[in-house]
Amino acid sequence: MRLLAIGGSDAGIAAALRARELDTSVEVTVVVADAFPNFSICGLPYYLSGDVPDWRDLAHRTTTDLEDAGIELLLDHTARAIDPAGKQVTVTSQCGERQLGYDRLVIGTGAVPVRPPIDGLDLPGVHVLHTMADTFALHQALTAGARSAVIVGGGYIGLEMAEAFYARGLEVTVVEQAPAVMPTVDLELGRLLGEELSRHDVQVVNDVTVKAIHHEVDGLTVAGQPDFAVTVDLVLVVVGVRPDTELAVAAGVQTGVRGALRVDRRMRTNLPDVLAAGDCVETWHRLLNEPTYLPLGTTAHKQGRVAGETAVGRDREFAGSLGTQVVKVFELAVARTGLRDQEAAAAGFDSLTVESTQFDHKAYYPGAHQLHIRITGDRTSGQLLGAQLVGHHDAEVAKRIDIPASALFHHMTVDGLNDLDLSYTPPFGSPWDAIQLAAQAWTQGRRSPAAASPDPGVGP
Repeated sequence: MRLLAIGGSDAGIAAALRARELDTSVEVTVVVADAFPNFSICGLPYYLSGDVPDWRDLAHRTTTDLEDAGIELLLDHTARAIDPAGKQVTVTSQCGERQLGYDRLVIGTGAVPVRPPIDGLDLPGVHVLHTMADTFALHQALTAGARSAVIVGGGYIGLEMAEAFYARGLEVTVVEQAPAVMPTVDLELGRLLGEELSRHDVQVVNDVTVKAIHHEVDGLTVAGQPDFAVTVDLVLVVVGVRPDTELAVAAGVQTGVRGALRVDRRMRTNLPDVLAAGDCVETWHRLLNEPTYLPLGTTAHKQGRVAGETAVGRDREFAGSLGTQVVKVFELAVARTGLRDQEAAAAGFDSLTVESTQFDHKAYYPGAHQLHIRITGDRTSGQLLGAQLVGHHDAEVAKRIDIPASALFHHMTVDGLNDLDLSYTPPFGSPWDAIQLAAQAWTQGRRSPAAASPDPGVGP
């Protein structure tokens, strides 16, 4: 059986590897548009900051590793057309055009950066960050002596790059059109992140929409409304991504939420023997029980693995995503999972969100940090719907968000969090973990909004 994958990032490589794991007789070919298969896009800010000195270390696996696994890599090849009736894909490279036949096809074309309606996006010195080529261009600008930067977009990549630019000695301004940075968490938590940025001399500008970028003698002038203008050496535009579907749509693949490719939970499209996975497809939301669009590396790996199993005749379904995410912002980390209050209300839940502040471990042990935790649940049924968390990056924020994420995955109630048998020793926690204390605060808030905070943990 011939398996052909288009796209050499998370989903395509995961599908190829899983197919070969299950059936070593499968002939697997992956079409890669550049020379960098299986590189960590999420790691790009840390190469640019200098935390990862060698860009080669961003590879999840080397080309040799993938070839040793029995995968044929067609590097610097671009898929131009899919013929589902003839089961062929037209690809081009420096050697010209040719046709590749397949028995099963996996489309893993990923996503592309959103291009907002800003005049001057194509000027020299204006950058995006999505590919290794983007990374090398930005790295060259930094090493050439850039001293100041504007980042348009205060989401995950924007904040990671603010820290990276700061580490390189640049004066940094982050412009976000929402009232606070990180619009994917609640306003109160976004403002905490804004304060952390300001504490590190990153200027944060909210409620401003960038309209134009102009070339001036002394740099690039970024202008926005209302009444914003600043001149800098370079501009980074990171306002989100959209699914890259042009190739698949031209072949007849149907689309759904936000124009992403429509797939079932076995990652099958409407075309026979054509699967799709990763940032180009819809994502089944485990809590909402409906498709949404959640472009995440973790999700792409899982969907690719399911596509690989489906390709070799297995019967596994994608279990669904909850949108669990975490990002480091200087000394803080911010994380979320599930639904926020307004998202839950829009889905028909009787939503209630309660915020509480808890210590990450017993306060009497040195180095305790406060965690700001927001729990969202259904007031009527008590069902856990989501959680958000901001705290010091040493306070295990990433692993703590995994507690409600796991609970959400198994459809637990908020009160059910208190039954979880979690580890405890004073340097690392309390008899009631911070998440459990936040759950108790939610339960008290459900009974009475004016209820007192929960017991901070009785015990040694």
